[in-house]
Amino acid sequence: MNTLIFRTLAPLVVGTMLVFSIYVCLRGHNEPGGGFIGGLIAAASMAVFGMASGVAAVRKALRFDPLTIAGAGVLLAGASGIASLFIEAPFMTSIWLYLNLGDTVLPISTPMFFDIGVYLVVFGTLSSVALALEEESEGDI
Repeated sequence: MNTLIFRTLAPLVVGTMLVFSIYVCLRGHNEPGGGFIGGLIAAASMAVFGMASGVAAVRKALRFDPLTIAGAGVLLAGASGIASLFIEAPFMTSIWLYLNLGDTVLPISTPMFFDIGVYLVVFGTLSSVALALEEESEGDI
């Protein structure tokens, strides 16, 4: 599977998949999708990148261990639930903040941070699994 065409097109495919995964993650509040599906797409892009360039290149590009990314996602998702306790509301109650940016109103909410946390958990966990499997298959060659 390590052909010249695949190695040449892989960075374009990986970049497109990562941008699409962020789009799916952020639009998931009102449309189908969200953090889980976005994380799956992002992890698949890392698997493609690993097949094209090798596991060492993927780990260097990520800069952090994938399980560290997953741990940060767990903390972010948990913190989004804890934020509701500061307004004396039940755990995981949604909190919305509307920022006026000139002509645009930007809604920021705790469900958005929860989805980003889920995105990071799925991305980190599945990237770790994919990289471990690719390392194992590289060792067999």
